[in-house]
Amino acid sequence: MSATKTTMGDPVHLSLPADPPQPARGCRVCAALDKQRAEARERGDFSAASDANIELTAHPTTGSHRRTGRK
Repeated sequence: MSATKTTMGDPVHLSLPADPPQPARGCRVCAALDKQRAEARERGDFSAASDANIELTAHPTTGSHRRTGRK
């Protein structure tokens, strides 16, 4: 008969959350997403705030930032 393991496994090491993405200066899309994120946080809708973070993160790679060099 095999012995049953009754002890816990090794601990899980988690890192701190990443800093939220910053809007590009002069970009109206980034400004709108930043405003949406702030409003979502104010009303306690952290799911919507997270969605805005995802869109802000993806926007520079799909929008005009890559071509113009804006950051």
